[in-house]
Amino acid sequence: MKRMSLIFKSKANKALDKYEDPRETLDYSYEKQMQLLQKVRRGVADVATSRKRVELQMKKLQQEGDKLEGQARRALELNREDLAREALTRRANVVAQISDLNTQYESLQGQEENLVRQSKALEAKVEAFRTQKETIKATYTAAQAQAQIGEAFSGISEEMGDIGMAIQRAQDKTQQLQARASAVDELMASGALDDPSGLGKDDITRQLEQLSSGGAVDDQLAKMKLELGGGSTKALEGGANASYANKNDEISDADVLKEGGAA
Repeated sequence: MKRMSLIFKSKANKALDKYEDPRETLDYSYEKQMQLLQKVRRGVADVATSRKRVELQMKKLQQEGDKLEGQARRALELNREDLAREALTRRANVVAQISDLNTQYESLQGQEENLVRQSKALEAKVEAFRTQKETIKATYTAAQAQAQIGEAFSGISEEMGDIGMAIQRAQDKTQQLQARASAVDELMASGALDDPSGLGKDDITRQLEQLSSGGAVDDQLAKMKLELGGGSTKALEGGANASYANKNDEISDADVLKEGGAA
């Protein structure tokens, strides 16, 4: 059970480290410290308010005591000792209240001074943390950018890895298409594949067709010679052919046909 708990905690810690941004954590800590500083400042204000209220109450009692003392003096001047005694008795109670309030006042004043010192110390600490936080954030951002640049140059970043895989796939497909096109050309040239259009004839077929075409023309020429010469092929092959060749540039095709018909 302890082993499972340890494995779970280690995996959870690893997952949290992956998604944690130290800059966000530092900002959150700074915000918490600022909230604590605000609480201390509010505490200082509350204690100061209580001290001021006690101070006002003490002044009021002091005025009442002075008034009772004056009434006692006036009663003695009128030979009313009983009234003077009562006034002095009330004044004694007022003095006792003032003494109690003075004790509270001194206690509140001490608390206020202590809170003010703590508030200033905490404020200095928060300000130092803020400076350190900004320095760490700037350093972290610079290190992160440097790491990303290094990964981009080395090709181990996720984005560059995807681009490299895409380029490799494109190259593989291109090579595959080129190999297929070359194989089809070889098959067409060897005659293993038929060309439905008849335009893609192999070399042997084309040479055979040229030979056949040339033989048909020679046969037709020989037949025409026999018809024109009446069996005297030597005369046609001698002077007549030379005469036609010399005059071929000067006479028209119609004249040639005319001379041929007269012969």
